[in-house]
Amino acid sequence: MREIRWAVLGTGVIANEMAAALKKNGRNISAVGNRTQEKAVAFAEKYGIEKVYDDFHEMFIDPDIDVIYITTPHNTHIEFMKQAIWNGKHVLVEKSITLNSSELEEAIAHAKEHGVVIGEAMTIYHMPIYKKLKEILESGKLGKVNLITMNFGSFKEYDMNNRFFNKNLAGGAMLDIGVYALSFIRWFMDSKPDQLLSQVKPAPTGVDEQAGLLLMNQEGQMASVMLSLHSKQPKRGMVSCEKGYIEIMEYPRAWEARITYTDSGETEVIQTGEHADALAYELADMEKAIRGDAECMHLDYTKDVMDMMTEFRKEWGFQYPEEM
Repeated sequence: MREIRWAVLGTGVIANEMAAALKKNGRNISAVGNRTQEKAVAFAEKYGIEKVYDDFHEMFIDPDIDVIYITTPHNTHIEFMKQAIWNGKHVLVEKSITLNSSELEEAIAHAKEHGVVIGEAMTIYHMPIYKKLKEILESGKLGKVNLITMNFGSFKEYDMNNRFFNKNLAGGAMLDIGVYALSFIRWFMDSKPDQLLSQVKPAPTGVDEQAGLLLMNQEGQMASVMLSLHSKQPKRGMVSCEKGYIEIMEYPRAWEARITYTDSGETEVIQTGEHADALAYELADMEKAIRGDAECMHLDYTKDVMDMMTEFRKEWGFQYPEEM
């Protein structure tokens, strides 16, 4: 079976993690492109990558490339996705995959037309701990999921030019960190929440700095989320069931969960996977999808989460320049 050949667009933190993940498994990126070509050259030298594009657009038509990992800011994703898809490339896209639901629907339609796989690099859908916890829940050992509570808070300095607060770089808590909390919720809920309530505190730039979200689906499962970009919180998720509850810390790249059984008060610690291998799990599942198991990328969950994020931002009246 021929090895799948990867190119990466962008040379930031995630691109470096991707290169390290492939290296750990005896693989390498085949090509790299970046708006600043000097950065692409330095990245290639660091990881021993053979091909550096003079113009990064060349990767979209390169016959030697099978799949492109797009790691650029959110607001650039859709145009790069379309160029890749139109040229028959599979595409893995850093979260959030697009700015809104209409962009994602457009990308899905193009991917279907051209017979390629698209996926969001959402760690929660690929970390082994989440697959294990879903097995436990499906066994009925904990009963029905009733409540989910989520926290995610970073303390970012009030520099309105950085990407977290910059509207021109699609900043704001929802697309940057809220996507993790909502993906966690969708993973454990039986269906997409269809009742949404929220409060939001805007940053001076007009993006969402802080938000509180309430969600419920048709099965009566409920969730609450607190997000912040200027107030530190633990990355903590809790899933409350009929017969116990699950606590997960550092949930975007979790490797451990603690289950408490309410009848006995006993606790059980589940450990599987490695925090450091988060990108490796994503890449492995993307390659499985390319080889035929498309469901392992959970694009249906990605779409549900994007629908929710779009609805919340619409309620707040928040728009990015590309949406106006």
